[in-house]
Amino acid sequence: MKRFITVALAVVSASVLFAVSYKNNTYQKLANEYTKKAQNALDAGEYVLAEEYAKKAEENAALSQAYIQKMLAKSEADSSMKTASKRLDYAKSINADRNFPMAYTAAQKAFSSADDAYKTEDYATAAAYARQVIDALADIKEITPLPQYYIVRPWAETKDCYWNISGRSYVYNNPLLWENLYQANKSNMPKPNDPNLIMPGMKMEIPSLTGEYREGVYSPEKKYDGYTAVTTGTAEK
Repeated sequence: MKRFITVALAVVSASVLFAVSYKNNTYQKLANEYTKKAQNALDAGEYVLAEEYAKKAEENAALSQAYIQKMLAKSEADSSMKTASKRLDYAKSINADRNFPMAYTAAQKAFSSADDAYKTEDYATAAAYARQVIDALADIKEITPLPQYYIVRPWAETKDCYWNISGRSYVYNNPLLWENLYQANKSNMPKPNDPNLIMPGMKMEIPSLTGEYREGVYSPEKKYDGYTAVTTGTAEK
């Protein structure tokens, strides 16, 4: 019996070392008190009483460890969710909901799941979902929207025509798509039936072909991501 009590007290002592960050929790305080009582009873030769105290010390030490594990998980969840929340805020600030809708939607859903898990004190699950938020938004970046309009410039300077304009990366990256420009703008041309007759100064609309977001007027001072069915990330020189 004396050996059992000694082992139990050793377990309690180990839990004290484990509880460095949260050693003042109620369970650990009780474990420490019962440990002292068990040791005093053991020294006094009151082995039955010492065993009872040792068991109570061990039970409270186990509760203390469980509490510490929970607090550590909560701390990790707090940190992960804070990082995820900041990442979501940043994503929103650079219009990721518009430019990276799939990634942004996935991140929103993951954060909502993290919040639900946190409210039920399932901190490990909350942290896991928060990490999903960060992973989903890992590749987002701030991009300049493709232009919605283009001001036609003189042929001598830029060789502007539907074919050439359509082939520029910030338009369609493909001259074969020129008729999309023509159909959208022919009503503003002096001779609507002649696609070759576009005049310098004409404000040409660039219609969206695949749901890509466009805004503003083309500026040579900006760097645009090249157009494909999805944004490629190749900047216009």
